[in-house]
Amino acid sequence: MTDIDYRLAFELSPIGLVLSRHRSIVDCNARLCEMFGLSRELLIGQTFQVLYPSQQEYERTGVRIAPILNTAGHYADDRVMKRGNGETFWCHVTGRAMDRNDPHAAGIWTFMDLSSRRPVKAELTAREREVAAGLMDGLTSKQIGRVLDISHRTVEIYRARLMRKYAASTTADLVHKLMGG
Repeated sequence: MTDIDYRLAFELSPIGLVLSRHRSIVDCNARLCEMFGLSRELLIGQTFQVLYPSQQEYERTGVRIAPILNTAGHYADDRVMKRGNGETFWCHVTGRAMDRNDPHAAGIWTFMDLSSRRPVKAELTAREREVAAGLMDGLTSKQIGRVLDISHRTVEIYRARLMRKYAASTTADLVHKLMGG
């Protein structure tokens, strides 16, 4: 039996991989660089904020996922991210905290580009993107409200805005259109 070259496996993985400390990129693989259109040299040492559409989304996501990482030790969601050229795209992100008691201290994260299946079709605000992600995960307005720490009525307002932007007649129609249908 031959030894496995873990460094080569990390580098050649078909999904984007990041090792992080305190929400900064310690190392990343070639697929992540390709996905975001940025070189390893530009990414190493940067905070994850460079991959988000806005500073506000970066901060809110960090606050939202910390308690989940504390409890479960891992986290996953679909969210809109930003390439180096400014283009936004849907991305499935999963992560594992190395220490649940300090979830942002160190972790490993995976990134899968969903743009071929789920294009970003309309200009959305940060909150609209968060509500859209919840709807695509099949969550109710009350569940989305709990996740985002806002009222379910506020979620319904954002859902109505999304329905107008996507010319959707029902929530099911909206989800279908958000999913690229």
